Amino acid sequence: MSRVGLGLGAEGPDADEAALQRALDAMAPAGVALACRAIRAGDEAALLPAEAVTIASTRLDRRRASGAARLAARDLLRARGIGACAIPRAPSGEPIWPEGWTGSLAHDRIWAVAALGRLGEVGSIGIDVEPADPLPDDILALVVRPDDRLPAPGSALDARLVFSAKEAVYKATFPLHRRILDYDDIAIDLPRCSATTRTGHAARLFHTSAPCIVTLAVVEP
Repeated sequence: MSRVGLGLGAEGPDADEAALQRALDAMAPAGVALACRAIRAGDEAALLPAEAVTIASTRLDRRRASGAARLAARDLLRARGIGACAIPRAPSGEPIWPEGWTGSLAHDRIWAVAALGRLGEVGSIGIDVEPADPLPDDILALVVRPDDRLPAPGSALDARLVFSAKEAVYKATFPLHRRILDYDDIAIDLPRCSATTRTGHAARLFHTSAPCIVTLAVVEP
């Protein structure tokens, strides 16, 4: 299948990566760095031994995406003077970062993204990546709840943005309370780029929708 058929531009992954990286750099708030990578064949080999044993899935596509996300994360760490350290997966699912740092990883079929921040400058971070397509109707009713606030007039991507925001908020807040949250437990205010949870946490939201949807949730320290 061609790169175009996979959702990448005809110029290939390098041009698409550059475009997405520019969008991520533009949306990143102070204290947070973001990186992306188009998932490539062979990225599964990037998993370090300490990481590989914590990735339960044996599916090649899952391990490949996990390797791509960690390549993006290691680029961020390297830029801050930290060598090629392992980022294993905790039993509860979140990545384990070097001491003094917090972050988040995400991927879809095409893209892997990573977010990194220094503890003290940010409290916690969550990131999510989704295709820039409308949310299917059967999922929309489950995701968009009465407490959510969407722009008026709306957009075909609003529900997908709410879904992405809830995924990012869940990742950002789970390490703080260790509770499983449902869609009803997270209220998204898209016009104000903010979110609240029934556990009493608030997050700022940042997003881009081209060439894919990436949402960042940041909980203050």
